[in-house]
Amino acid sequence: MRRRNSAYRIVISAVCLLIISPSLFGQEEREYIRKGNRLFKKSEYAGSEGMYRRAEEQSKSPRDAIFNLGDALYRQDRYGEAATEFNRAVQAGGADSLRQAEGFYNLGNSLLREQKFSESIEAYINSLRLNPDNIQAKYNLAYAQDQLKKQEEEQQQQDQNKNQQDQQENDQKDDQQDKQEQEQQQQDQQDKQEQEQDQQQDQQRQESALSREDAKRLLDALAAKEKEAQEKVQRDRAAKAKVRVIKNW
Repeated sequence: MRRRNSAYRIVISAVCLLIISPSLFGQEEREYIRKGNRLFKKSEYAGSEGMYRRAEEQSKSPRDAIFNLGDALYRQDRYGEAATEFNRAVQAGGADSLRQAEGFYNLGNSLLREQKFSESIEAYINSLRLNPDNIQAKYNLAYAQDQLKKQEEEQQQQDQNKNQQDQQENDQKDDQQDKQEQEQQQQDQQDKQEQEQDQQQDQQRQESALSREDAKRLLDALAAKEKEAQEKVQRDRAAKAKVRVIKNW
């Protein structure tokens, strides 16, 4: 009988724990969130982040903890992480349209800080669909649209400048290539002229050599004729000297 009573008590205790535990976890979650909120008001954002993370661990549906965690990360300029948490808050918002609208709004702010203008515009539009009365969301939407336009114009100008620079570089390359080709043509022409001059000089030297040979032959022929003439004169003189004249007295 005692054993049955002990087993009954254990079962009752277990059932009580199952009933009480969610309440205890809920209380711990709210306590961490309250601590986090107190730290957040003191601008101790890193500390509040830790409390919100602990609150998130204590709940199966930590919508408030996720939302507040996004705020703490945003205040630490960790906009990418904040955007992740706000996106989670939107998904966890369920049927609470105002909470979802706030999540989209804060998501838009985080994306805007990262200069992701297209994504932030989409987030603001989703927020205004759920809460059209959010004046600040309308202002931020207009600002994001203006920044996106400027970004696109700057990108277009950069692309145009790059195209112009590429065109200038291509023109310079073409000019340089044309210059090189022109210089090569001039060099080829100069080499050809020098080659023709060398050929002419060789021909002139050959002609000069022939002229000298002709002159030498001519001189030799003249010298031979002169020698022959002198020899004839000498023979004639010698013949005259041998003839005796007979005088009639």
